[in-house]
Amino acid sequence: MAALLSPSLSLPPLNNKVNPVSVSTIAANTLATKNFQPVVRNGRINRYHWLIKAKMSAEADVLAQDSVNVESIDANDYGIVSMHHVGILCENLERSLDFYQNVLGLKINEARPDDKLPYRGAWLWVGSEMIHLMELPNPDPLTGRPQHGGRDRHTCVAIQDVSRLKAILDNAGIPYTLSRSGRPAIFFRDPDANALEFAEFDI
Repeated sequence: MAALLSPSLSLPPLNNKVNPVSVSTIAANTLATKNFQPVVRNGRINRYHWLIKAKMSAEADVLAQDSVNVESIDANDYGIVSMHHVGILCENLERSLDFYQNVLGLKINEARPDDKLPYRGAWLWVGSEMIHLMELPNPDPLTGRPQHGGRDRHTCVAIQDVSRLKAILDNAGIPYTLSRSGRPAIFFRDPDANALEFAEFDI
C-alpha cells in the first residue's frame, strides 16, 4: 500500500507525447511492477492496459485442473468400511439365544443396549461384526422354503473349520446341507428357519 501511495510514481497524462525511451524505462521500473503498462502508439499514450490477461489465464488453468481432479473422483464412492451387522428376526428371543450361544458359541455384545428399541433383542459378536436378533413378527413364510439354504436368503459367516462345525451340528441333531459346488461350506437353519451359511474362505 505504501508503494502505491509513493510520490515517486507519476504517470504521464493520457494522450500527451512522451519519449519512447522514458516510457520504456518507466514501464520497466515502475508501471510494470504495479501490474499494468502504458501502450504507446505513434508517440502517444492512448490508454493503460492492466496486466490481468496472463493472470486470468493462469487462474483458468488452475480451475480447469481442479475440475479434472473433482471429476476423477468416483461419484459412487461414499466410503464403505465393512459390514456392521445383520438383522435376524426371531419369534422367541430365549430360544434363539440358546441356539446362537449354546450351539454356535456366539457371545453377546454387552456394550450394545437392549432397552433402547420397542422390541426385545440381542447383539451377538461374529468376529468384528454382529448379528442383531430381533423378536419381531416374521413376514416370510416358514414353510415351502428351499431345502438348501444356499438357494434362500441367508447370512454367511466365514470360519476356519467346517468339518468341526459339522460335528457340532450332528451332535445337536440339526439338519444341514453341504455346498453343491464342493467347496467347504455348510448350510442350515436356526429355530425360526432363517438360513445360515458357514464357510471357509481364503482371506
